[in-house]
Amino acid sequence: MEQILALVGGVAWTVVYVEAIRVGLRDQTYAIPVGALALNFAWEVTYSIWGFSGYADKTQLVMNIVWTLADVFIVYTYLRYGRAEVPGFVTRPLFAAWSGLLFASAFVVQLLFVSQFGPQDGGHYSALLQNLLMSVLFIALYASRRGPLGQSLVIAVAKWVGTLAATFLLGVVEYSPLVLGLGILCSIFDLAYIALLVKNPAARWRGAVPQVEDGSAVTASTN
Repeated sequence: MEQILALVGGVAWTVVYVEAIRVGLRDQTYAIPVGALALNFAWEVTYSIWGFSGYADKTQLVMNIVWTLADVFIVYTYLRYGRAEVPGFVTRPLFAAWSGLLFASAFVVQLLFVSQFGPQDGGHYSALLQNLLMSVLFIALYASRRGPLGQSLVIAVAKWVGTLAATFLLGVVEYSPLVLGLGILCSIFDLAYIALLVKNPAARWRGAVPQVEDGSAVTASTN
């Protein structure tokens, strides 16, 4: 059972990353909210390094490395296209400085979890907490983009399945009330996000604005 849940979770999250790269390049944007992206990238780098010290089995280590490499491409889409989604006063140097601070802070957070809980529990707790953050931020991303630009139902469903597998493995089989509670909250937000994408599968491009009450479209300049 443990091996099956680990395999399901690993495959599902790999699908998330591959689809995020594809959708990001297709829509010329980033497909994972940047706060969650920074934490995920830091998590994968941190626990890949710890994995080489022997704390994780080889299967988990391989998955961590694969996810790290995939995240490099997703980070690229954020750096390449992300500035188009911030206000005009954010200059290129300011965007670079903010991004550097954000990603550096994510690494600090991971190291603090390791210091407080050790590499195994720290990895589990931080993974579920940032997973919950990602679930919430996906809904916020949908709202800020006024639709599913740079998002897809494949990402949403695969994320939910991957998180659900980890919740059963760590929260139920290995019995961690904290992980179980966080996993349940993730599922609530993930299902809400899936419902949003099912209701409105057609992307609206940046700069588009909703129609006004009389049905006429309001024009706006695009980035």
